[in-house]
Amino acid sequence: MPRTARHAPGNRVYHVLNRGNGKLRLFHKPADYSAFMTLLSRVRKAVPGVRVLAWCLMPNHWHLVLYPRKEGELANFMLRLTTAHVRRTYAHRHITSGGHLYQGRYKSFPVQDDHHLLTVIRYVESNALRSNLSPTAHSWPFSSLHATLHAKQNDPTPDPWPVPRPPNWTATVNAILTKSELEHLHLCLKRGRPYGSDPWTRRTAAALHLDHTLRDRGRPRKNPTASKITRAANK
Repeated sequence: MPRTARHAPGNRVYHVLNRGNGKLRLFHKPADYSAFMTLLSRVRKAVPGVRVLAWCLMPNHWHLVLYPRKEGELANFMLRLTTAHVRRTYAHRHITSGGHLYQGRYKSFPVQDDHHLLTVIRYVESNALRSNLSPTAHSWPFSSLHATLHAKQNDPTPDPWPVPRPPNWTATVNAILTKSELEHLHLCLKRGRPYGSDPWTRRTAAALHLDHTLRDRGRPRKNPTASKITRAANK
């Protein structure tokens, strides 16, 4: 059965993630990271309605924070980007046998454009620091934080955010996220659950047909009182 298209209205922010198939490396050397950023710049020009707010490229996965203006632009952007990246990688490595570079379709979840968005961008830009790949978040050269601080001419830089950037942003990103913040974000990543305040999350889930992401997985918990009534009725 063909997959149904994702409902991703414009003027909403989305956190997007994808990993290498079997968690294998996507990037083996600095030139691989640079090539992906070149492709990202090209796709930004091809789909100008999608604003790129943040990113972080890791050895076997990447994070993007995207802000499309219209319905369908997110899917178009991601199709162009991942297709171009797969073709570039296979050509560069002289792979002719096919196979999957990515584990599957990208994962995504909508983000409320307030302090929740700042938390998501902190999470993305501090990825290398949390993984012990870099002594600081801003010293990892393949992230939007590094690009903001050390951009050279013609280097890609993030688009303006829909919320003000705090003046102490670099220090904020380098601060450790709380356990509850990480658990909440990981749950949203795993289930595609909207990330925001409770009222906003419920409204957004209903609007985007994501109500299932708010329910606990597995069988519903049994109601002890109802079970007693059922057993009594069956005697």
